[in-house]
Amino acid sequence: QVQLVESGGGLVQPGGSLRLSCAASGSIFSSIAMGWYRQGSGKERELVATITSGGRTNYPDSVKGRFTISRDNAKNTVYLQMNSLKPEDTAVYYCNAAQKIFTTVYNYWGQGTQVTVSS
Repeated sequence: QVQLVESGGGLVQPGGSLRLSCAASGSIFSSIAMGWYRQGSGKERELVATITSGGRTNYPDSVKGRFTISRDNAKNTVYLQMNSLKPEDTAVYYCNAAQKIFTTVYNYWGQGTQVTVSS
């Protein structure tokens, strides 16, 4: 089992920055792939960024160059640094942990944190 708690959301003006944090507990954090997803109003949940246990990152084109995912295994925490924010980045952001045990992947989700980009 993995428990996830996000923090750091809020209201920011276009062009501004925010850093989201996700604290994990309950399992061996360093061996788990982590990610951030978001869901805008009336939209499906979409991938924002992922980071493997080895530190390899992946981003969709919509956020590449603006968002950076990182992890601190000593603190069991994953971060999402968001720069040059746009109104279309407005969404609820969810932290995800993908724990692979043998051939099965178990997905865990945080409760979500609201990010609103507006002037």
